[in-house]
Amino acid sequence: MLIIHATVVTWGTPNQILTDHAVLIEQGRIAAVGPSADLLATYPQAERLDARGQLLMPGNICAHTHFYGAYARGMAIAGPAPENFPQILKQLWWPLDKALDRDSVRASALVCLVDAVKHGTTTLIDHHASPNFIEGSLDVIADAVDQAGLRAVLCYEVTDRDGDGKMRAGIAENVRFMTQGERQRVKGTFGLHASLTLHDDALRACADAIPSERGFHIHVAEHEADEEDSLRRGGQRVVQRLDAFGIWNDKTIAAHGVHIDAEERRILRERGVWLSHQPRSNMNNAVGAMAFDAMMAEGMKICIGNDGFSNTMWADWKDAYLLHKVASRDPRKANGADIIQTAVYNNARLAGQFFADAPLGEICPGAAADLILVDYHPFTPLSAGNLPWHILFGFEASMVTMTMVEGRVLMRDRQLLTLNEAEIMREALALAPQVWARYNTFAQQAL
Repeated sequence: MLIIHATVVTWGTPNQILTDHAVLIEQGRIAAVGPSADLLATYPQAERLDARGQLLMPGNICAHTHFYGAYARGMAIAGPAPENFPQILKQLWWPLDKALDRDSVRASALVCLVDAVKHGTTTLIDHHASPNFIEGSLDVIADAVDQAGLRAVLCYEVTDRDGDGKMRAGIAENVRFMTQGERQRVKGTFGLHASLTLHDDALRACADAIPSERGFHIHVAEHEADEEDSLRRGGQRVVQRLDAFGIWNDKTIAAHGVHIDAEERRILRERGVWLSHQPRSNMNNAVGAMAFDAMMAEGMKICIGNDGFSNTMWADWKDAYLLHKVASRDPRKANGADIIQTAVYNNARLAGQFFADAPLGEICPGAAADLILVDYHPFTPLSAGNLPWHILFGFEASMVTMTMVEGRVLMRDRQLLTLNEAEIMREALALAPQVWARYNTFAQQAL
């Protein structure tokens, strides 16, 4: 395929914006980039997709999400309104994940994948929990990802909050998928909930379950309760406690890190850990704002995720840009260039830890053809230098008109080609009353 007459945003180093350029795609990879006239002359027989001047960009990447959270949309939380994040966990998320079965796990994944295709998010790193449907749950999600045609990294959330039997079943599901369930566009890592729901024996069992070169995906100090719990257990803060069990390495993803201190940051930095920032979620849960600028200055590998919010990743870019300004009352915080460093370059490097056969997140020969078209036609000059601020102040998710992964078009002219959105939504809606009823039963038990 030859995509022609595009305004190509390479996201290379340095980034370039190439007017009226074309991209040749062969066997799922970018084979050539050049002026449209040149590539049309060189490859006259290639199938053509006319971009009509739209921006051609690498697909967006989400560093941390929860597909299973889809059934929380519009659902009333049982009992009095939660006053803090620990109450949100106990009244909303833990009863909801218990309410999921095979069908609702599949449906929740599919509705999130529809959202991702429509809004140009081509790679997603998911963190799954369904304690009443553990074995095989990652295969159900992987099947949905394959159906959509996207990329994903999957894991099961190990926790001891439902007893040692389910804790060990979660370990087994991670190990099974990492050794037997991975596919070309679906990879595995090892999921852990958080220090506050993992006793020492659970952490040791998890650390012993996989080779040292494989990593983990865990929530870290999202709220002060995580740190307080860790200090009560053994006098160590969360990062030090998990470090003693060998959780940290350059394949591990630590989600949130809102309440880690300078010494914890040092450990994560020295271990090469990826720290995923979810600004929409942090604001919604009122947990605070991470020390974004200090972390960037120290060279930490910060990425951007959505924590189960909609897969409109530019919304998280924008909220990261704004959150730290209002939290610090300093308009210099979270500079637009730093947002791009995290959301584009660091996210691509993180995804590359799992998909190493071709570069992601860049338009250049040899890179994976994971691409989107964006119908953005600015009324002020657009350059590589000011592109971050065009995105932050001008882009909308509705502007995505084409989504492609490995050279396969998943959406063209805003029409989904791999997923039947109406059918998926009907199925999800039909299941919702049963999921919500089970949720209410578990939530009432927790009150």
